[in-house]
Order: sequence, then C-alpha cells, then structure tokens
Amino acid sequence: MDIQEIFKKVQEHQATILGKENFRLYGILVPLVRIDGEIHLIFEVRSLQLKRQPGEICFPGGGVEKTDRSPKEAAIRETTEELGIDKSFITNVHPLNYFVQSMEGRIIYPYVGLIESIDAIQPNPDEVKEIFTVPLQFFKDNEPEEHGLSFQIQHNEDFPYHLIPGGKNYSWRTREITEYFYFYKDYVIWGLTANILRHFLSIILEDK
Repeated sequence: MDIQEIFKKVQEHQATILGKENFRLYGILVPLVRIDGEIHLIFEVRSLQLKRQPGEICFPGGGVEKTDRSPKEAAIRETTEELGIDKSFITNVHPLNYFVQSMEGRIIYPYVGLIESIDAIQPNPDEVKEIFTVPLQFFKDNEPEEHGLSFQIQHNEDFPYHLIPGGKNYSWRTREITEYFYFYKDYVIWGLTANILRHFLSIILEDK
C-alpha cells in the first residue's frame, strides 16, 4: 500500500462518531403547547409499572426502531404512542443539539415541537402515570439548582496493571458531571430531561 492509496481511502471515509454502531439511538420531543394564550412545556410522569425509571419525569420519546427512518420520526412516533394523539397534532418539529452518553451507550436526539391541542392528549397508562404542564415563563424566572457528581474508576480483578506505566498507581482521570434540578410545585425535573430543558432554554433565551 502506497501513500496515495492511504490518502485515497481516508478521503473517501465519511467521518462520524467512533463506535457509533455500538450506540443505541433515541429520539425525544420537547413538546410545547398553547394554554390560554401562554406557552407551556408538557412533561410526563413515567408509569410506576415500568421497569426502567418508574415515576421519573421525562419528555416523550424512546429508542429508534428499524421502522423509523430517523430519530426525528422516532420522537414523533413515541410521542403519539405515549400521549395518545395523532401525529397531525404535532407540528414545527426542529432539532436541538444531540447528546452522546458514552457510559450508557446512547446517542440522544432531542427535538422541539408544537402540540396543537392540549385537549387531544390521552396519555397511555401503560407508559405514562400522568402529564403536567409548566409555563415557559416559569423557567425564564427560575434557575435550576446545580449539584456535582464524580465517577471513580473501578477495575476488574484481572486488569493488567503490569502493562501500563505506573501500574496500580496510574493516575486515572475521574469523570465529573453537573446535575440540574428544576422544582415546580411537587415535581422535580432532573437528569437527562433537565439537561435537554436547559439546552433548549439556552437557545431561546440567548442574548435576552
């Protein structure tokens, strides 16, 4: 193989996220709705019967299936299934920044969209315990609490320390993240939902 052939292959390569084939893709919708002339955000409380994160607050969404042509289509499909509405009630769907969650093996594609009528919503009880709405103005007026988390390295017993400089004394980098908590009435919005919410607010409130 000569240098020209190497660069030809590199030039033909389409750059993407390394290891993307091992990640599960998710589409999530940040649903807006007009109520009495005011813009609200719709949140779900997950069913207590669900195996994963029962009772937590989230936006509608879920994993991209083989039948979905894109994460956007998955976000819309999941919203229709969870909120019990026809997709014709979901308009103005636009992408936000996507999130790569390497430890969870997930890539999250959030979108913002408009639900044309709050009265059309009939939540699926198998997935949704309840829904509630929060006026957009509330989030403009109230900042979230911030709390830090640190993740430490834990090795398997057969980890080959002898193959790395420093062995067991190697200076590993620990991962630190900030969790955001929004409080509205008796509801606590945190985790991925709070991160997506904060990102959305940073866009619409930029330079305000």
